[in-house]
Amino acid sequence: MRFSEALDGIRRDGDTWVASISEDWLQGRSTFGGLQAALALRAMRALVPAEVPLRSLQVAFLAPVPDGPVRIRANVLRQGKSVTQVEARLIEGDTTVCLVVGIFGVARTSTLHVLPSQPTVQAMDKPHVLRYVPGLLPQFTQHFEARWLQGDIPFSGSTKTQQIVEVSLKDDGVADEAHVVAFADFIPPVALSMLAQPAPGSSLTWMLELFADSRGLPLSGWRIDAQLQAAQDGYTSQQVMLWGPNGQPVALSRQSMVVFG
Repeated sequence: MRFSEALDGIRRDGDTWVASISEDWLQGRSTFGGLQAALALRAMRALVPAEVPLRSLQVAFLAPVPDGPVRIRANVLRQGKSVTQVEARLIEGDTTVCLVVGIFGVARTSTLHVLPSQPTVQAMDKPHVLRYVPGLLPQFTQHFEARWLQGDIPFSGSTKTQQIVEVSLKDDGVADEAHVVAFADFIPPVALSMLAQPAPGSSLTWMLELFADSRGLPLSGWRIDAQLQAAQDGYTSQQVMLWGPNGQPVALSRQSMVVFG
């Protein structure tokens, strides 16, 4: 199931939405977090006009989301003149397994215009290229193409706390805000590259801030600049800057994760 097929398959069922997740989108015991958040976002979009951009997304991963059907409930928390705040929950039975809050806001008149510039990167002589191996890599990675321009792959015993990865999504069409969510969550915890042996890791919370309207951009040539900022007591914190295919700043991401190793 391609990413677009997973999103297009969501349907209304009374006061909730229902989506179907195929096994190839799993990340260990749970669904790829970027897809969880994108499905929640798609349900939110039914409550917010398409012309109002998504400004930020706050996600709490509460429990594993297995493959198969998943139910989504969304409601408007507050709607002001410029900003609308919407909550969405992925539900298994009576249990919330993922909680998402989206902030949507119309453009305001402002004299301020400050955006980061993409730094130039010298790629390694032999970049690490993602090659999906069943049973060795998370299943969702088969939907992406990626190469590490800087930094090291998971479980390589690295001492580097920064990774720069060029990534593309294997799908048809062009990007929208849901694709931004997927790209921003693609990279594994940087801390895993510092381990010498395989060990599981899991996201706890995720905050994503969007800078620009990404609709219409191609699905190839995106870049992720990730920085591990702290790792202690099994918990890690990392920041990601997501750049579009032409080097435009698209989103800033921060994640709190646990690493069992």
